[in-house]
Amino acid sequence: MTSRGKHFGSIMDVPGIAAGHWTDDAAATGCTVILSTDGAVGGVAVRGGSPGTRETDLLDPIRRVDQVHAVLLSGGSAFGLAAASGVQQWLEERGIGFEAPHGPVPIVPAAILYDLGVGRADVRPNPAAGYAACEASDANAMARGSVGAGTGATVAKAFGLEGAVKGGIGSARCVLPDGVSLGAAVAVNAWGGIYDHRDGGLIAGPRAADGSMADPVEVMLTGQTSTRSSSLTNTTVGVVATDAKLDKMQANFVASACHDGLALTIRPCHTPSDGDTMFCMATGQNAADANLMAIVTAATHVTALAVLDAIGSARGLAGIPAVSEL
Repeated sequence: MTSRGKHFGSIMDVPGIAAGHWTDDAAATGCTVILSTDGAVGGVAVRGGSPGTRETDLLDPIRRVDQVHAVLLSGGSAFGLAAASGVQQWLEERGIGFEAPHGPVPIVPAAILYDLGVGRADVRPNPAAGYAACEASDANAMARGSVGAGTGATVAKAFGLEGAVKGGIGSARCVLPDGVSLGAAVAVNAWGGIYDHRDGGLIAGPRAADGSMADPVEVMLTGQTSTRSSSLTNTTVGVVATDAKLDKMQANFVASACHDGLALTIRPCHTPSDGDTMFCMATGQNAADANLMAIVTAATHVTALAVLDAIGSARGLAGIPAVSEL
């Protein structure tokens, strides 16, 4: 496997984090849940013009609730937000949630991507899918590529879906010198193309009629974009988790820094047709004083690596080829 296809560790290497997928290959859709059953301080940053989210306002530092118990990433456009109800049910059955006067209330922020143009548009992740993703969660392994929220993901759509390249979900992890661990899981469904930020090389660009890959930035700047270009059919969503002890303001700052990792690898990024959303989950299991400068740097780093992992791990689906097949 080439360096661009290597795995870079997993978000589930972060203490206190587990993850699971629900995948429907036939319909080319799915969802992914990132769990912190002991609770995590949450943050979020939303970019682009077409987001689809749930419970993001609650993550503002001025809001009262200070912990989340899971984050859901889902296909299915706005319909896919329903899968978060299944995650809530799974957590409630285990007595996990914000302690309210009449029992625990699980806090499950969510973000969706648009995959209705790939596979079947009438099959979307629902509450049962969210519940199944929790049942499939495992703290030791995470499938990546064309699974979960990345099942129907595509990238490089300047020439329309017929010229697109398969996206997916990827993961990466790093450990700082003080022992603080960070990991990312990113479902990449971008309008733009994918570049390796380490050498500047184009990995996935819109496919021209002769089979060659074009530079998506050049295509846009020179007016070559197809009238079939897929507007409102995009969005990259993800989570960076850490065992650092952060407050809500710091967690929101980390979530914002994650978008730098997207911009390093996705070009153009944060377009009017993308609703890119990144979450932070901080479990606080590492008692070291948080070095926020190092943490935000690492968050950018692991986000970028997770994007590369998503594209390198993807497989062709519904007639859209993966990079490994070109």
